[in-house]
Amino acid sequence: MDRDDRDDPFGNFFDEIERMMGDVGGRRGDPSGFATETHVDVYEEGEEIRVVADLPGVDKDGIELKCDGELLTISAVSDRREYDERIRLPARVDEHSATASFNNGILEVTFDRVEDSAAIDVE
Repeated sequence: MDRDDRDDPFGNFFDEIERMMGDVGGRRGDPSGFATETHVDVYEEGEEIRVVADLPGVDKDGIELKCDGELLTISAVSDRREYDERIRLPARVDEHSATASFNNGILEVTFDRVEDSAAIDVE
């Protein structure tokens, strides 16, 4: 039996919630084109910094990550929304040490922390 959207009493339920949240948050009609804020947590774990971001509805191929050692930029696109988050990291990291995984809409990026300053030997 084929169903169409009219048979589903909750068909537009989530669309309406997103619209209302946009109204409350002042993001509706945002000229940047980004529909919602991304939920991001940053953890300092010994010599590592770990960033965890919720990106529901995004495919792995739609994610772009950039880091300059102090700032992580997460850009992602799904069929329904775009994410563009810039996260200032709590410590300087080695951007070349980054590892990232994406599973069930959760992005995890881990970096090795670098020392704030380097000792210089005088000869």
